[in-house]
Amino acid sequence: MEAVFFDMDGLLVDSERVWLEIETGVMARLGAQWTPQHQAHLVGGSMERTLDYMLAVSGADVPPLTVQEWMVSGMVERLSQGVRVMPGAAELLDALRDEGVPVGLVTSSMREIAEAVLKGFGKDRFDVIVTAGDVERTKPDPEPYLKAAGLLGVEPVRCVVLEDSPNGVAAATAAGCAVVAVPSLLPVEPAPGRLVVSSLAEVGVADLRALIPG
Repeated sequence: MEAVFFDMDGLLVDSERVWLEIETGVMARLGAQWTPQHQAHLVGGSMERTLDYMLAVSGADVPPLTVQEWMVSGMVERLSQGVRVMPGAAELLDALRDEGVPVGLVTSSMREIAEAVLKGFGKDRFDVIVTAGDVERTKPDPEPYLKAAGLLGVEPVRCVVLEDSPNGVAAATAAGCAVVAVPSLLPVEPAPGRLVVSSLAEVGVADLRALIPG
């Protein structure tokens, strides 16, 4: 196992509820309602996809960049107040670092949002960080994980990805990585090279190594 990559929203930190809060407020400004069912369409997706969907649902005639500014500023302000780390995430990250395994953060969120999360969690706990602005194609495209592997100089097939969404799992699988899935808002089915658990507290470094082909 040459590296382990953590997703951020819903996997490392409990930020999906923050997204719901901010999206609901933005949709109110657009004159429409927002529900968890709407949010479920966007889990693990890009900001561009989110903006397109919100404007389509609301029917509002507002420039996408304006809505993006509302979203980003709202998320940064809210996340700067602190966010809950998901069970087992910090412990697993520390265990990997203790064993000298390189770790990366790979997120579809914009860098400003990732920076707000990492201000409290610790940016220096990751060897590499890949955000939406670092790639041309976000998840479910494999580019984010291929980018992270390239930055570390490791082979994707020797890496394990920790994800919570079908989009993220699809990206990691397409990149050739093994996957540990902790489903949040949407289900993820077990598959070869994929371990599905209810919490990272159930997973140790040995479990990750066991996913790498011999």
